[in-house]
Amino acid sequence: MQKQTLNMSQAAFTAKMLSEALPYLQRYSGAVVVVKFGGNAMGDDAQMAEFARDVVLMRQVGVNPVVVHGGGPMINEMLTKLGIKSEFVRGKRVTDKATVQVVEMILSGLVNKRIVQAIMDAGGRAVGISGKDDDLMVCEADDPELGFVGRPVEMNVQVLRDLYKAGIIPVVAPVATGMADNETFNVNGDTAAGAIAGALQADRLLLLTDVPGVKNAAGDVLTQLTPDDVRQMLADGVISGGMIPKTETALLALEQGVRAVTILDGRIPNACLLELFTDHGAGSQIRFTEPRVKPRILR
Repeated sequence: MQKQTLNMSQAAFTAKMLSEALPYLQRYSGAVVVVKFGGNAMGDDAQMAEFARDVVLMRQVGVNPVVVHGGGPMINEMLTKLGIKSEFVRGKRVTDKATVQVVEMILSGLVNKRIVQAIMDAGGRAVGISGKDDDLMVCEADDPELGFVGRPVEMNVQVLRDLYKAGIIPVVAPVATGMADNETFNVNGDTAAGAIAGALQADRLLLLTDVPGVKNAAGDVLTQLTPDDVRQMLADGVISGGMIPKTETALLALEQGVRAVTILDGRIPNACLLELFTDHGAGSQIRFTEPRVKPRILR
């Protein structure tokens, strides 16, 4: 009897949560949500499967998710095996010709197809592409000091619209074509996700990482920030290291018309669902305090 009572209590709690999620399910029906998936969770089978289930559930309730992934730990592992040293400048990997070949192999191959398989195992439909496919993302060199690290300058996102309108979840590897000589560029995963979200005029951009969110000088996680808050923290050096490209991505995405950006801990179970479909939310949300008119996208 005690076991049956416990099971009934758990079922009642689940039903209550589903009922309370209704307004959020209605709000996000038809919305485009770009999710940057990265960090150590990508190397954990259980966390990968949980992420895939969350994305499939989002698709099932009418959200149009677009997954953009990184793969830093896997790239680091392969570079170490090959004896290629890595350096980072302002949170971005310095990428020479040897490194960019490894980056493309790992991101467009091993990592991309693993995420696609996980989504399909969870009952969804997914197609893996890279930024080079259909000229989705065309880049120029971000900084000579970084080598073959690209900055998106032209986005052609119709292929993504075609996929999610067909009920297929796009999974994008952040490798891009160069504008001048068709060279291959490594694009920071957060940067790529922000550029894609901006070009799609996404309702939300979720940047999953291995930390709880943006912290102030005292080390406290801030749950709500404005772009001005972020700029001041960057200027003061409070935001540093790998959080720099994440917050810079958030600022650019907001300027391009994305409604809100959240930097959240991907290690938390069901982090995306907590952020979208509950009052609690997760991580640090960055948004303008006043609604803004979205700029017109030409293509």
